[in-house]
Formats: sequence, structure tokens, C-alpha cells
Amino acid sequence: MEQNSELMEPQFSAQPAIMPPGPNNPPWKVGISIGVWVTSVILIVLVPGLFLAPYALTMGDLANTDELVKVLSTDPVAIAIQIMAIIPAHILTLAMAWLVVTQGRQYSFTQMLGWRTGGMRWWHYALIMAGFMLLAAAAARVLPPQENEMLRILRSSRYVVFLVAFMAIFTAPLVEEVIYRGLLYSAMQRVLGVWPAVAVVTGLFALVHLPQYYPSWSTMILLTLLSLVLTMIRVRTGNLLPCVILHTVFNGVQSVLLIAEPYLKLESTAEDAIPALIAILK
Repeated sequence: MEQNSELMEPQFSAQPAIMPPGPNNPPWKVGISIGVWVTSVILIVLVPGLFLAPYALTMGDLANTDELVKVLSTDPVAIAIQIMAIIPAHILTLAMAWLVVTQGRQYSFTQMLGWRTGGMRWWHYALIMAGFMLLAAAAARVLPPQENEMLRILRSSRYVVFLVAFMAIFTAPLVEEVIYRGLLYSAMQRVLGVWPAVAVVTGLFALVHLPQYYPSWSTMILLTLLSLVLTMIRVRTGNLLPCVILHTVFNGVQSVLLIAEPYLKLESTAEDAIPALIAILK
């Protein structure tokens, strides 16, 4: 009877745990995330050009194309138009990312990316920011910032400074984090593993910003370090929200320095801060 009762007991076989969709098990593939990243870069290049075209037509009396390009690259109005055009490019990028992350409204956008603090407290952000400020000051002394594209843009006019500051705070951190630490990292860590994904995402973020800051080596080093810290926060917390918060705080501090410089006469401080501004994808 004991033998028969044993036979009658239900038998359970070990089944592998199935991880539900989430930040570390996204419903999108690596190829899709790379496609969105490439498209986002193309949009940042093409959309400003489309917005600039009507203004360029008003300068049709210039001798040749090279002369037109030279004028447009220094004309404050042309520069402002290109900066403002980045906003619709960001909106299109977010719309694309939303479709991929939600898989056509099947999943929650915030749940798939991780919209919790993940244990981060306000003083964590304060300590990280203090460390970056000290590093920036030290880097500026060892490797003084060189003339670069971002400096040229910011010096074109004061209203361009305000436009760049607006995007640096309100659009760029969200768009960049959704693309890099959201779409790209989430998909890559599942396929490549955590550390290869950290290396790839950190490198891609720095690479895309290279045209803005080359040949200012101190700025590019700080930029790469910022990308690494943001990606490690994504690894540590398992959430994207802390990355968005830190990126916004970082850009916000830089933007305040830029805007306040003429009023507070902080010329040397602002001059060192300008190259470190992580404002736009370009």
C-alpha cells in the first residue's frame, strides 16, 4: 500500500523560471535598439537641415555653396534655427522609442524601462555631482579646454545659450537616457552580458558627442566618465529613472553656470564649464 501511495503522489519536474518582461528582460531585440539609435542620430542631422532650408533660400545671392555653408555656420539666426529644430527631432525619437518599448501599447513604457529610484537617494546625486565638479576643475588645469563646435555655438548669441540650456534640461537627458541606458543597454546586457554592454553603451554615447567637443580632450574624458557612471547606475539600480535624474541635474548645473556667467562675472568658471555641457545629440 505504501508503494502504491507513493506512485499516486504527484511528480514535479524542475522547470526553469521564466523572467517576466522588464528592464533586464526587454521585449525588444538588440537589432531593433541599434536601429532606433542610428535613426535618432540621423534625425539630429537631417531635421535641423530641413528647418534651415527656407532661411538659407533667403541668402541665394551668395556666390557658391561653400560660401553659403560658411555664412550659415556663423550666422546667429541660422544657428538658433538649427538648435530649435532639435526639439522636433527629440520628439520623433521619443515616439519611436515608445513604440519599441511598449511593443505597440502591449507593455507599460515606464515599467519596461524601470521608473523607480532603485535605492538612490538625494545625497547620492549630490556626492556624484561634487566629484564631477572636482574632476572637471582638475581636468581643466591639466588639459585646458580647446576651441570646439559647442563653444562656437554657445558664443554665437545669448538666445542660443538659452535655447541650448532649455534642451539640456528638458529634452536631452530624457531622450539620451531612453536610447542609451534604456533601449541599447537593456537589450545588449541580455545578449552580451553586463560588462560588454556597459562598455558598448559607454563608448557609443561618447562617440556620438565627439563631433561637438573635439579636440577638447578634457571634455571628452569627462563625457566618457559621465557615460560610464550613468551606465553603472543603471546596472546597480536596475532602473532608468536614476540615470535620467542625474543627467538632468548635471546638465542643469552646467546650464545655470552658462546663463549666470554674464551677471556674476564668473568668466573663468563658465569658460571651464561650457565644454562639459552635455546638451544635445548631434
